Amino acid sequence: MHTSGNDISRPTGWRKATAALVKSQQMATEGQGRESSRTRAIVAVKRVAAHIGLKAGDLLLLDTLMAFSQPQDWETGSRAIVWPSNAYLMERTGFSLSTLKRHARRLADACVLSFHDSPNGKRWGHRDAHGRITEAYGFDLTPLAARADEFEALEAAKAEERAERRRLKSKITILRRSARARLEAMTPNAEALWRNYERLCRQSPTKQPNIESLHALYDAYVALLADIETQDKTYSKETGAPLETQKVAPREAKNEPHIQNTNHLKPVSKRHKAPGTGQVPTEQEKRNEQETARDLEESNISLSSLVSACPQFTEWAELLGQRTNNWAQAQRISEALRPMIGISDQHWDQAKQHLTGPVLTTAFALLFEKTQAGEIKCPGGYLRGMAKKAERGELRLNRSLKSRISRLAA
Repeated sequence: MHTSGNDISRPTGWRKATAALVKSQQMATEGQGRESSRTRAIVAVKRVAAHIGLKAGDLLLLDTLMAFSQPQDWETGSRAIVWPSNAYLMERTGFSLSTLKRHARRLADACVLSFHDSPNGKRWGHRDAHGRITEAYGFDLTPLAARADEFEALEAAKAEERAERRRLKSKITILRRSARARLEAMTPNAEALWRNYERLCRQSPTKQPNIESLHALYDAYVALLADIETQDKTYSKETGAPLETQKVAPREAKNEPHIQNTNHLKPVSKRHKAPGTGQVPTEQEKRNEQETARDLEESNISLSSLVSACPQFTEWAELLGQRTNNWAQAQRISEALRPMIGISDQHWDQAKQHLTGPVLTTAFALLFEKTQAGEIKCPGGYLRGMAKKAERGELRLNRSLKSRISRLAA
């Protein structure tokens, strides 16, 4: 930096030294050795203002001061010092003198600017023919250059924290709905589990909960679901009754239509058990099974593709104690998860008219993934739209699976 007379990088002793002021002067010296830009500096500090204790009035004063600096002031070796008068700053900001001083001091305590005072306490400065500062006293904004990287890293960390908070709150909501649905379908003697559920509901997160409390609440709901699963299994062993969670989707439902191709819809046919046996498949059932296999082959839908494209779906399946080893299991998982994202019985029954078997399961798994990612706000309406596309022969689930797999692999 070109200087004449006094060296503007020399700390001054006009003000009483404090730890914050000393640190701000050190930041100014460090910033002199870094090249930055005025825009980058002001954007970086504004994005983290609330996290470093700055208020709206502080930023208004900082904006006013930044308007006096020039691009060359932010080059390596330069110091971005500005010297507007108090009268001008009071006129531009509307602050009283005491308020102006308070905001300036808060900026200095936050190490956003430094005071570079002249021997008589006056602010003034000179620039050469190229616009570079040769001598100046006033507000030194160079600490912003030194802290730009720090502020940007802090902003990125806070953004990730906000995203993690949203993810946890979403998962907690789904867990809460799942627990309630499981409890409502449970066998008797679930009073203790209901009390635990109600206790957790009273611990619902506030608008800005810390990550640790959200993780603790999430773990508590996971433990509650595990207790529900354990009690269901215990009841099943003692009474010989099937698990309540498996009643929602029988393996062989009456009048269950066979799988329909997503490109070319075929007539729905009913299955009939052989008289007297209930186990030996009829010729019609054999033809239906062959047709289902052919439909899956034509639509390029495979269970392995669903598992690869829908990690949230399979993760929640494991959370509910289920597996995705075959289409029947995947279908039961869909039945268990749909109330958790707000798919009503009416929407589900309407979807079954045009989406059946593996196609319905695949459509739901994709819908579940998008809902978890926040891409869909109305799952019921989205499912209805998918059913309408299937009715017109326009639904292409295989493309959606491939697209999602490619996105996850990127």
